[in-house]
Amino acid sequence: MIVVTDAGPTLESPEDCKRFHVEVRGAGDLGGAGAWADDGEHALIDVDWVRQQAAGRVPDGWDADFEGMLGYARSKGWIEGSAIRAHLER
Repeated sequence: MIVVTDAGPTLESPEDCKRFHVEVRGAGDLGGAGAWADDGEHALIDVDWVRQQAAGRVPDGWDADFEGMLGYARSKGWIEGSAIRAHLER
C-alpha cells in the first residue's frame, strides 16, 4: 500500500499488504489520512482511514492480510495509538 499526498491523500495498491509507505507529491497534504510525525521522516496514518479507502477495492481475504500487516508493524513498534508509522518517500 502506498499513501500518496498531493491535493489530498489517496491510497494506491490497497491490496498489497507487504509494503506500506507515504509518497509525498505536490503540497504533501495528508488531510484526514493522518498526521506528520515530528521527526520529518515519517507520517502517522490512521488505520481506519486505510480500511475506508480500501473498502470495495480489495479481494476476499484482505482483512486477514491487513491484520497480519498490523501485527508485524506492532511487533516492530510502528503502531502509535490507532496509527501506522510510515516512512516518507519524496
